[in-house]
Amino acid sequence: MTDVFGDLVGQDEAVATLRRAAASAAALLRPGTPVAARAGAPAGGYDDLDALAEEFDGPGGSNGGPGGAAAVEADPGAGMTHAWIFTGPPGSGRSVAARAFAAALQCAHGTGCGHCPGCHTALAGTHADVRLVVPEGLSIGVGEMRALVLRAASTPSGGRWQIVIIEDADRLTEAAGNALLKAIEEPPPRTVFLLCAPSTHPDDVSVTIRSRCRVVPLRQPPAGAVAEVLVRRDGIAPDVARWAASAAQGHVGRARRLARDPEARQRREAVLAVPRRLTGVGAAFDAASALIEAAEAEAAASVAESDEAERAALQTALGAGGTGRGAAGAMRGAAGQLKELEKRQKSRATRAQRDALDRALVDLAGFYRDALTMALRAPVAPVHTDTATTAAAGAQRWDAEGSLRRLEAVLECRAAIEANVKPRIAVEAMMLSLWRG
Repeated sequence: MTDVFGDLVGQDEAVATLRRAAASAAALLRPGTPVAARAGAPAGGYDDLDALAEEFDGPGGSNGGPGGAAAVEADPGAGMTHAWIFTGPPGSGRSVAARAFAAALQCAHGTGCGHCPGCHTALAGTHADVRLVVPEGLSIGVGEMRALVLRAASTPSGGRWQIVIIEDADRLTEAAGNALLKAIEEPPPRTVFLLCAPSTHPDDVSVTIRSRCRVVPLRQPPAGAVAEVLVRRDGIAPDVARWAASAAQGHVGRARRLARDPEARQRREAVLAVPRRLTGVGAAFDAASALIEAAEAEAAASVAESDEAERAALQTALGAGGTGRGAAGAMRGAAGQLKELEKRQKSRATRAQRDALDRALVDLAGFYRDALTMALRAPVAPVHTDTATTAAAGAQRWDAEGSLRRLEAVLECRAAIEANVKPRIAVEAMMLSLWRG
């Protein structure tokens, strides 16, 4: 690995911004930094990181390179700040960017070298000063957020930064968002918040949180860049990598699964066979049931191992298998904790099912997008090269307007499920719309 940003595919502008910020952050921690000298800055504190960063050279000035004080003044985005939001479509690398930036901030050299212990532990998720929140259920609750904010207020044990990464910040409940907002408004010294969300729309991130963060927009990586990474990093054959990158529509993780997992390819083939199966009302309901059941099976398989491990670990901690009255008493009082664990696992299973269903809907949307572009004779490559013949036949039968209506039906289904409509109801309505055209 060359550096911590090596896995961030096709995001050159974002990487440049994060490198400059990491250099400014490293300058703030150098011995002799006159933090308390600035009027209004607390002794030893870093409340106004943007203003402080302007006092120092980055790698190019007297401290070693371009992007120093002059660059910060020319480009306000070059400096360091205490709160960031990474936005972009699924697969663009929001969480990858956040973890890489966290590693660069913890880097012993301040550059994100990828080789020092700070970089290694931050990327591996074992760094003591990097806290990662990955929602297992449908939302992130206020209790979890309050506990996280409390822990984030502690002094960094490694002497650099205390970093909080919140993946899928759009799943914060209103109360959890308010708890996070208070911490961002009054940040503890040397604490950095990194949020990941699809966009800065108020439905994803509240306006008040957005106004206090610097936004790093990410774009969908081009298929060529994704294929190059699969070949270089994962050793996948070039032709398979190109096909997987195109079929995954720029989603790096999904492209890797398609290239390496035969079951993922089979699930995709079953989804892309749906348009041929819609021959009547009964067939539409059958196709909806098959899609839901496939998502449920995929979700159950993905969480089964972790669910069993969590349950076994909790039972062991509560004294399962022990002897004596103490162990028996502990197990009798464990019903509440086991019930709470089952509740969390059920929420995680629901989230996994919806994620699996959404992946299927994205594939289906890609098919109708191909039909639409063929009906319009647009000079673009198909998403699903292996079903191009079927899409072409559909384009002739439905014409551009019919293809567009079907594409919109799939997108409306995704939006309905995101709005907590029952997945089965939303999918059945979609299948009927696809059949009717």
